[in-house]
Amino acid sequence: MAEVLPELEDELDNGEGSEELYERVNIQVDKGQEPLRIDKFLMNRVEGATRNKIQQACENSMVLVNEKPIKSNYKVKPGDRIIVYSSKNPESLEVLPEDMPLDIVYEDDDLMIINKHAGLVVHPGCGNYTGTLVNGLAWYLGDENSRTAVIPEIPRFGLVHRIDKNTSGLLVIAKSDKAMTDLAKQFFDHTVQRRYLALVWGDFEEDEGTIVAHVGRHQRFRKIMDAYPDGEYGKEAITHYKVLERFNYVTLIACRLETGRTHQIRVHMQHIGHPLFNDDTYGGNRIVKGTIFAKYKQFIENCFEIIPRHALHAQTLGFIHPRTRQPIQFESPLPDDFKNVLEKWRRYVAARPLEE
Repeated sequence: MAEVLPELEDELDNGEGSEELYERVNIQVDKGQEPLRIDKFLMNRVEGATRNKIQQACENSMVLVNEKPIKSNYKVKPGDRIIVYSSKNPESLEVLPEDMPLDIVYEDDDLMIINKHAGLVVHPGCGNYTGTLVNGLAWYLGDENSRTAVIPEIPRFGLVHRIDKNTSGLLVIAKSDKAMTDLAKQFFDHTVQRRYLALVWGDFEEDEGTIVAHVGRHQRFRKIMDAYPDGEYGKEAITHYKVLERFNYVTLIACRLETGRTHQIRVHMQHIGHPLFNDDTYGGNRIVKGTIFAKYKQFIENCFEIIPRHALHAQTLGFIHPRTRQPIQFESPLPDDFKNVLEKWRRYVAARPLEE
């Protein structure tokens, strides 16, 4: 394990992390609390908060009292239930706008839907300062002046969530603070519809199921993740899965997320003994199920060449539009590498029945 650890540790440094880039702080005001402006009250309750930041958060409807947005001069009362949404954006890094092709599925004044290809990192991080989606967005959403200047920190245009470097599929990008806040709330309330397709090792006894296990950093190898079924460590994570197609030794499944933890599907599938096909971080880049025959080994190696990354695709993304309040949903077709490896498995199963 020690030999491959540096390779695995790169995973979370290369612009990856929790899917959801906002966190929520819940505060219940004590019964004996004297009336106090909320900006002053929160300065002592929220780590790293300043009065200016709190006032800006109030302006952008990121502070709710009793489930309603309030102004920064609101005075807290005993029993008030306060919710504060705060950014978990990565550390400030200079961003160089770069002209690059973006697969834009949909765009209006409030948001964009991007179809991300496998291999594209979402935001700059250690080892990936250029060539990321954020670099491309900085160019696309900038003007003539901003395109020629280094931006001193990661832009705030709507990175509400993200997907891993080698996962393909759909991302929503908010183009305003109000849209970003609204979408962040939908992610927190688990009302965003996210459906992933995954090719995983092994067969399933049941046609569908639910995995409930906290996800947190591995307690020994700190830059990869692990599942903790007892819930004593990490954050709550829930993944629903449904079998779509069986290939004897691997299975195509659909996954629906209730939560968006770092590498959630990959970690949960490894946890139940079904690592993603060709996932080199969580044990899927070797033969997990199958025969001992040399031809089978060669077949798997050929499959790995067809899809040289973990087989995971963010297929469906649906939510309530932050301005029109109408439900909208988007679908992303399987990329060629994923389609081609499925076809190869179909031909294999048809020509070579299950070998005992």
